[in-house]
Amino acid sequence: MKELGLTEYAERYFDAAAALNGPFFLTETGAEDARLPHRKPVSHKYSYGRALLIAGSRGFSGAPVLAANACERSGAGLTQLMVPESVYAIAAVRCDGAVVKPLTGNADGCAAAEALPELLPALEKADACVVGPGLGTGPDAEAIVRALLRAAACPLVLDADALTVCAGHAELFKECRAPLILTPHEGEFRRIGGDLTAGRLNGALRFTQKHPGVILVLKGCGTLVCRGREASVNPTGGPAMAKGGVGDVLCGILCALLAQGLEPLRAARSAVYLHGLAGDLAAKALGEHALAPSDLIRFLPEALRTVG
Repeated sequence: MKELGLTEYAERYFDAAAALNGPFFLTETGAEDARLPHRKPVSHKYSYGRALLIAGSRGFSGAPVLAANACERSGAGLTQLMVPESVYAIAAVRCDGAVVKPLTGNADGCAAAEALPELLPALEKADACVVGPGLGTGPDAEAIVRALLRAAACPLVLDADALTVCAGHAELFKECRAPLILTPHEGEFRRIGGDLTAGRLNGALRFTQKHPGVILVLKGCGTLVCRGREASVNPTGGPAMAKGGVGDVLCGILCALLAQGLEPLRAARSAVYLHGLAGDLAAKALGEHALAPSDLIRFLPEALRTVG
């Protein structure tokens, strides 16, 4: 991991990099930081964790499938995907090996709050959980996210709609006793109280100082991974990845690394690096315009081999 100065960072990642209050530590993630531990010769699926993904709603069946397939491809021992009944049949047939389970749904095709007795026992068994991709943003989704934040004992990742339902309720982050990772793009970051007027790095560090313990993955050019006053910038990835669904793949990778026991900050940095590297490899093979989110999953094995 290479330490970066503000000027070098600003020139490389097109950020304003205005003066920051107080000391901070800025690094750039490298391939050596993304290496995963070797698997033991004698092991089984539960040696590599239970990954739980709670996602999807009517009209948004692609997000949970991308996340689940990326999770499985990234080494999770057991990937469990829970989706509302409205998209269960679609998700079940498109997932490679994840265990797909239907949830009680509401009239809008989203998971209903009444599904919590189905969700909470699964969460209790999980080693890592992602909630949000395609989940919906109504009252039921908010009730589910609130309950999961309060109940989680394993690392919890909030993405997409799970972040949106927290807009104006950032106090909910303090209710989570487990490691909490937020993965917003810039629009979602603003919704949860982030301020980018002084640049991405400033905004990210101010947010994590305001929310101690929270790990922020601020997606975009030079994705930032921040906790407290510590920030790392990711050098992989490019404009070929500017497509809907790419963030869902990142969630799946991250959930898999957390389930395998990587320390949350390291897992976030590794996931972002591998995600971007898979994008670089796919773009080289397919071109910048033709890359699809599922291609990232297809190139993950090569990315994993590249970092060793």
